Amino acid sequence: MQPTDRKLIERYVQGDRTAFNDLIRTYGPSVLGFLRRVCHNLDDADDCFQETFRRVHEKAHTIQGDTFKPWLFRVATNVAMDRFRRQKRERAVALDCELASPEALSPLETAVDASASPENEVIQDEQVRQVRQAVASLPERQRTTLVLAYYQKLSYTQVAEVLGCSVGTVKQQMFRALKALAVKLPNPSNA
Repeated sequence: MQPTDRKLIERYVQGDRTAFNDLIRTYGPSVLGFLRRVCHNLDDADDCFQETFRRVHEKAHTIQGDTFKPWLFRVATNVAMDRFRRQKRERAVALDCELASPEALSPLETAVDASASPENEVIQDEQVRQVRQAVASLPERQRTTLVLAYYQKLSYTQVAEVLGCSVGTVKQQMFRALKALAVKLPNPSNA
């Protein structure tokens, strides 16, 4: 945990409500981006975001050591997994996936030159759609591992902590996710 994170948590636990707002301002965008990639649906991601910070509010006093960011993403992951399980039980899985907002794009999805022609913009939009669709089609565990490691830039050790598994399992899930993406995404050299 950054010294500022530790101080913010301590201040919040001691009753300083502005410290919680500072935590949301600091980590909110990356948590929301993570949830939008994992959840397929913007409304679900927004609901999970609110539930994540509700749980952080309730459990802030339990945070120990230097582990705030991995702990926060573990909470967000658990909230998203709970939602997936509930939707599965209710058989209320949506048939269409709502795409994340443009500001939530990754460098992988925005690699085309900004001064591109309209034709190139159409190609870029199609590539972004294909990447999102391929990531969304990954099994839940692989998708979550990939999003935490690639998009949220957590180390494999931190991803393992978030998911409650070994670093070897994280590496295995990443390998499988990348292998599946290589099959699902078109090869640019063949285009």
